[in-house]
Amino acid sequence: MNDWLIPDWPAPAGVKACTTTRAGGVSLTPFDSLNLGDHVDDQPQAVAENRRRLSEHFGIAPAWLQQVHGVAVAHADPSMVATADASWSATPGVACAVMTADCLPALFCNRAGTRVAAAHAGWRGLAAGVLEATLDSLHTPCAEVLVWLGPAIGPQRFEVGPEVREAFVAQLPAAEQAFVPSANAGRFMADIYQLARLRLAACGLTAVYGGGYCTVSDPRFFSYRRSPRTGRFASLIWLER
Repeated sequence: MNDWLIPDWPAPAGVKACTTTRAGGVSLTPFDSLNLGDHVDDQPQAVAENRRRLSEHFGIAPAWLQQVHGVAVAHADPSMVATADASWSATPGVACAVMTADCLPALFCNRAGTRVAAAHAGWRGLAAGVLEATLDSLHTPCAEVLVWLGPAIGPQRFEVGPEVREAFVAQLPAAEQAFVPSANAGRFMADIYQLARLRLAACGLTAVYGGGYCTVSDPRFFSYRRSPRTGRFASLIWLER
């Protein structure tokens, strides 16, 4: 049984999006069952079948990426696997896809419903500017862009060192509010959703939806922090054919 998470946001009618969960696939433990990652030591034929089911269900051609925690944004092309952490598309039926298991997936669209994009933002990519780079790829004024933040590690589970806090605060002093001291001396609990919202707001983009999930606490999702040997779920966005 599939258990798709459909974003609740005011996207144009022709813009479609979803986040998958662990349900509905053929992969065996610990990748059970809808693992879409082909780099986590799952059986290749299982991953291929899981991806086929996803494509068939929505009638889309996902453009998968080789994600490297960087800021490169590729033109979504289902015929190749680009090394990038975000992609954009203006072609109906071609889905921008990012895989995560605690990192933040962010889906973008313009209000005209003519261009979409997806970004994979771990803390390194977020600090390096992957959301800003993805926003630039839309070639659209910020006031005309909507963003939905998909499931990521929640603020009660995301403990980081002082170097992570400094990486954000040095660029944007307001980011200080996204960190609170943890129970472990010298460390902090980080709110990756708030960090994303602050960085997008600094660009002039405030139409940001979603957030409020925690992949570590919610068993519907794969979580690397919960179990280092695990699968990947995907967040996808596309223009309807």
